[in-house]
Amino acid sequence: MTQPSTQLAQRFRGYYPVVIDVETAGFNAKTDALLEIAATLLDMDDNGNLVPLQTLHFHVEPFEGANLDASSLAFNGIDPFNPLRGAVPEREAITEICKAVRKAQKDAGCQRSVIVAHNAAFDQGFFNAAIERLNFKRSPFHAFVSFDTTSLSALALGQTVLAKACQTAGIEFNNKEAHSALYDTERTAELFCHIVNNWKKLGGWPLAAMSHDDADDDSAEAVSA
Repeated sequence: MTQPSTQLAQRFRGYYPVVIDVETAGFNAKTDALLEIAATLLDMDDNGNLVPLQTLHFHVEPFEGANLDASSLAFNGIDPFNPLRGAVPEREAITEICKAVRKAQKDAGCQRSVIVAHNAAFDQGFFNAAIERLNFKRSPFHAFVSFDTTSLSALALGQTVLAKACQTAGIEFNNKEAHSALYDTERTAELFCHIVNNWKKLGGWPLAAMSHDDADDDSAEAVSA
């Protein structure tokens, strides 16, 4: 019997998926502060279904010289300098996430991790900017490959907004708790698992295997026809 870790390694061509969401002080990953980040690690159960494993969550101190856009702060409701946030330095948050990801990646038998996010380019951009800013040498993540649940939701559910995609998938979504990195990450993880598992349930995975002999027979028939 194939072990779950082996199934997970095979499912995404050796990539280990990690769901990430960030809250920021603007839209420019190079100049605007990263203020909150959460990452949900995934696993595969005995039935070959993808399931959430663990979520790491950090409030983050603005890096030195970071821009803080007032309209962005008004939107996400974050006061960067509120001591009750329990914010940690950017390096600590990124280091702890990468450490946990590397372990989970190894346990799953994968060679590299990949960011899963809703509108992935945004979250990946801020994560990569932090990696570059910190001169971080051992990121487990691929620099540009990502799995975007916006696109996957459009294909599988006919929705692109996170809340509507979750509701269509039967996943409870509370708009009052949205725009928190922790909440959005966990809902995105549930959504990603739902899409992947439903594709399997519908017969889309594993891919139908055709032997070389069958392929040769088909080719011969096509030539003779």
